[in-house]
Amino acid sequence: MTTATIIRGPIQVGKEPVVILSLKEYHKLREQAVPTYYLKGKAATNLDKLVKEGLKEYCAGKCVSAPSMTDALKIYAKKSKGN
Repeated sequence: MTTATIIRGPIQVGKEPVVILSLKEYHKLREQAVPTYYLKGKAATNLDKLVKEGLKEYCAGKCVSAPSMTDALKIYAKKSKGN
């Protein structure tokens, strides 16, 4: 038999209170947190074209690796000026 201790006050980790959920309940909450979108028609076609272009650029080595979006845009701007 498993015993459980019930603590009357909030459990804290550092300054943040902690919530304890079953794994099943956690998965339900996680799935509901991010909405799923399904595109149809012109929007789906445009997205497909955008992905194809991105993959072509990636394969051609035109992608920029950077720690942040700001740094990536700076690197991209420097590369564009050089061409």
